[in-house]
Amino acid sequence: MSADASLESLAEPIAAAAEAAALAAPSALSLIPPIVVLVFAVWLKRPILALVLGAVVGLLLLSPTESLSNFSDIAVDVMQDETIGWLILVCAGFGALIGLLIHTGGAVAFGRFGAQKAKGQRSSMFMTFIMGCIIFVDDYLNALSVGEAMKRVTDKFKVSRQKLAYIVDSTAAPICVLVPISTWAVFFGGLLEDNDIAEKGKGVAVYIEAIPYMLYPILAVIVVMLVALKLMPDIGPMKKAELAMQQGKPIDCELADSSSQPVRLQHHAAEEMPYHTSDEYAVNSIEEEFESSNKQGKVHNFMVPMLSLIVFTVLLGDSLSEPDVLKGVIAALVFSLIYYGVQKLMSLSEMMDVMMNGFKTMLPAISTVIAAFIFKDVCDKLGLPLFVIENLAPYMTAQMLPALVFLAMAVLAFATGSSWGIFAVSIPIVMPLATAVDANIPLVIGALLSASSFGSQACFYSDSTVLAAQGSGCNLMSHAITQFPYALIAAVIAFVGFIVIA
Repeated sequence: MSADASLESLAEPIAAAAEAAALAAPSALSLIPPIVVLVFAVWLKRPILALVLGAVVGLLLLSPTESLSNFSDIAVDVMQDETIGWLILVCAGFGALIGLLIHTGGAVAFGRFGAQKAKGQRSSMFMTFIMGCIIFVDDYLNALSVGEAMKRVTDKFKVSRQKLAYIVDSTAAPICVLVPISTWAVFFGGLLEDNDIAEKGKGVAVYIEAIPYMLYPILAVIVVMLVALKLMPDIGPMKKAELAMQQGKPIDCELADSSSQPVRLQHHAAEEMPYHTSDEYAVNSIEEEFESSNKQGKVHNFMVPMLSLIVFTVLLGDSLSEPDVLKGVIAALVFSLIYYGVQKLMSLSEMMDVMMNGFKTMLPAISTVIAAFIFKDVCDKLGLPLFVIENLAPYMTAQMLPALVFLAMAVLAFATGSSWGIFAVSIPIVMPLATAVDANIPLVIGALLSASSFGSQACFYSDSTVLAAQGSGCNLMSHAITQFPYALIAAVIAFVGFIVIA
């Protein structure tokens, strides 16, 4: 046997031994992939790319010669995972339904209906708040439809575009987080299942248990309601924007007439704060649907499919606490196709095209979770969870863990503009630690979701912030700066709340 042949015959057992050693005795090297992910996520603001780079670095640490083969094997295993298949189907269904709601003009018509009920400054703001609470299926749909529908009404009563954008933003992600029939619940429920925090098919049920502990979104909704009812005074930059609007000199926005169309994302305050998150494609796709939607849409074309989604999700589930989101969205789609078909709003071929475009808007979310699952598998092979538990458990108490998790993840979500990506990166590390110190698991999940919600709302360049500014016709940075003090107030109270509850 030649020397080359001998080396080749030894390569596989050596690689296997190295991997076994990593699993048996995890070291500080296992921290390198998460550090790589966080650095690139903050620097590039592209969580999918950061997760992939982190996985590649981890595989190189495990076995440089087998890294390509290992990456391929892990990727195939992830794509065959039952949770991934379920998540893709549910996201596809939600995207398709959202596309139909927008294209038929139902979403815009619902906004017009709400606008008719506003009689003054306070009622116009409160109506905006109520509409944001009702449109809970997806934060993209919420931000664009509510802002687009209400900006002319709030202009009439001299409410600044900054305040309109703040109300829209505060009832987008925070409301979607708190309602278990939403794209957020589907995404995070899938991650809980994949990380063995919930049994297969029970991810949403575990998510529901954590809702009472999602302190930040609860507080954010309470604060914005107080602002809308004028029970909380204008503070900081928001006070300046409101005074300027009252004087007829609005800051950083141009009031639109009735014929104006939404401005394209890349031309809206792009020079001041470029938008770099991985959801840019989804944002622009949804904007295109709004621009091409039926301007004569009817309210019932929004309300009836939404109600069917809720009813089917609850009725087809095992119980009220275990709704079946997949069955619910499939049934709602079938019902909506029939409902719109009877009205002859679109041909079946056109509805299929709209549904496919809706599915495409969900690709960033699906890609994020696939990359996160691959990264998690690599971290498991390196022994990262065990290393973190062994080294931090002696210094971490069950009482302080939820508050510290909220603080750390909120800072990272704010820095990266990636609420979903940060959750996907952190959950494989945080949850084993929570179990090791015997912390309240629903409370820790609530802290993670609170951090994600804060990042989505407060970050100056997150998708939610950009969409709220876009839909409301407000300058991006002006919106981000004026709403930040309110988001910070809710975050500080939430941090204290996690300490008290724990």
